[in-house]
Amino acid sequence: MNPLILSETPKSALAKAPALAQTQRSPQVSAVVPIYNEVESLPVLIETIAATFRDSAIPYEIICVDDGSSDGSAELLRQMAQQRSDLRAVLLRRNYGQTPAMAAGFNHAKGQVIVTLDGDLQNDPADIPRLIAKLDEGYDLVSGWRKDRQDAMVTRLIPSRIANWLIRHVTEVKIHDYGCSLKAYRAELVHDMNLYGELHRFLPALAFIEGARIAELPVRHHARRYGYSKYGLGRTFRVLMDLATIFFMKKFLTRPMHVFGLFGLLSMLIGLGLGIYLSILKLVLGMAIGDRPLLILAVVLFLTGVQLFSFGLLAELLMRTYHESQNRPIYRVREVVGADEPVAMRD
Repeated sequence: MNPLILSETPKSALAKAPALAQTQRSPQVSAVVPIYNEVESLPVLIETIAATFRDSAIPYEIICVDDGSSDGSAELLRQMAQQRSDLRAVLLRRNYGQTPAMAAGFNHAKGQVIVTLDGDLQNDPADIPRLIAKLDEGYDLVSGWRKDRQDAMVTRLIPSRIANWLIRHVTEVKIHDYGCSLKAYRAELVHDMNLYGELHRFLPALAFIEGARIAELPVRHHARRYGYSKYGLGRTFRVLMDLATIFFMKKFLTRPMHVFGLFGLLSMLIGLGLGIYLSILKLVLGMAIGDRPLLILAVVLFLTGVQLFSFGLLAELLMRTYHESQNRPIYRVREVVGADEPVAMRD
């Protein structure tokens, strides 16, 4: 894996003529920023990101994805994109949520490295070069850790700490702050992942499934300067459902029969055992079993087992269709070392 070159262009050249530099060179880093009703922070945000890249002499582009804002953010982004050569505005038709907005930014990014951050100025763009430098040490994803977080204790900090603890133990990816949007990714990693639901917060876990090497760095976090937070406790149920999805993908994505088939077989065996027991009571001992709840339980368990086993078979077929229709292997190769000549097979 080739290291990223952070000093190809003299600082003075980019600082004096950023527009010319961006038109002549392909971006090395794409900064992806989902925007939802952040019209007041946009000018400061974009200029701060641009200044950070210019000071570090990194060829860059900024991609702001407006997620159906209603406060004039889309109009302002449109105007700024027409005036700046380093900014691309992606305007979604309506409010889809942060995950689709981030996916749209990934799909439009052209850089070798993709950096994500929030549009509310709580993430500090000055931390971006540190994340990229850490990525250059051989990692595929570097996640920010808001160690000194500037948010409300009851509504944000405590629920976040509980959620991070739960996600760490379920996914086995030991990072402190899943909710921090400030992250740096290698582009090839991002393009291997498909995002749905609220999965943007589980990107480290998805990357781990893809075999990525992950690191974490403490980053600065600022109190919100404009507007109000769009996050609340109402997301808890969605997060739990997505966490269950991630757990299943991590454990059983390529072998769903192992979970459905196991529970189905256990259910069928218990139901069959109860049925044999009731049959002995009826046929050998002559006892009445028609009004016994155990009979209903035996039938329900057996039928449930058949259904689970059938779900397992269907899931196996869907899994094979998913991988084969996209020519998508069930493994990821990090590196191939050695001669290109084919090895002769031994007799």
